[in-house]
Amino acid sequence: MLLMGQILSMERRLWARETSTDWWDRIVLQVWDDSQWLRNFCMRKGTFMELCDLLSPAPERQNTKMRAALTVEKRVAIALWKLATPDSYRSVGNQFGVGKSTVGAAVMQVAKAITQVLLRKLVTLGNVQAIVDGFAAMGFPNCGGAIDGTHIPILAPEHQATEYINRKGYFSMVLQALVDHKGRLTNINAGWAGRVHDARVFRNNTLFKGLQQGTYFPDQKITVGDVEMPIVILGDPAYPLMPWLMKPYTGSLDRSQELFNYRLRKCRMVVECAFGRLKGR
Repeated sequence: MLLMGQILSMERRLWARETSTDWWDRIVLQVWDDSQWLRNFCMRKGTFMELCDLLSPAPERQNTKMRAALTVEKRVAIALWKLATPDSYRSVGNQFGVGKSTVGAAVMQVAKAITQVLLRKLVTLGNVQAIVDGFAAMGFPNCGGAIDGTHIPILAPEHQATEYINRKGYFSMVLQALVDHKGRLTNINAGWAGRVHDARVFRNNTLFKGLQQGTYFPDQKITVGDVEMPIVILGDPAYPLMPWLMKPYTGSLDRSQELFNYRLRKCRMVVECAFGRLKGR
């Protein structure tokens, strides 16, 4: 005990792996032009800076004794690079001069900030009359949107993996979206397992409830023949036919039904194009 009491205490030292951030600080931020930003981050530098301003201060973190916290710009850049490329966390970390765990944390923090800060601002119904006029110009009257679902590939989950295998044979989650006449997202629902049918996803989200109760769109009706038609949305044959949801005719069709299907398909193309742009980014 006496010997132990005589042992001198040693000063604790902190250790952190030395990394370089020159590539980001001196090349990307100062040298790259818009074409390089677009090719690597799927957006131009001006759009990137605007995104950082909109998200700030949500992804900010405090400095520690070991190192200074990453800037919002660098945190967002790490997340975008990981989302836009097939690179591993380790590879992205080496690229930006940070650790693998920092990359994982940045991706989750930025995704959470986008959901909390931007989702309600950007994915919103907007001017209903402009949307109705837009679809009317395309050939379908009193239409407030086109709806469809798409599969977002994921890695096989540890539990209930078979529930996530879609009809095409790969693991996915379902993204269901309503878009306006320009293909802008006005309502989204994401997270259902890939095995779940579009109609079930639709019946179990707030969009269905709002349309069913007549609260999602203004009470704006037109008369077609002898029928009062509310504002409707357009779906493919997988969706249920409702007073406010139009889907194509099936089976043997006459000329008027073929014309109806042609106009409906023409207007529904906007949601398919929207998914194409989304996955292209």
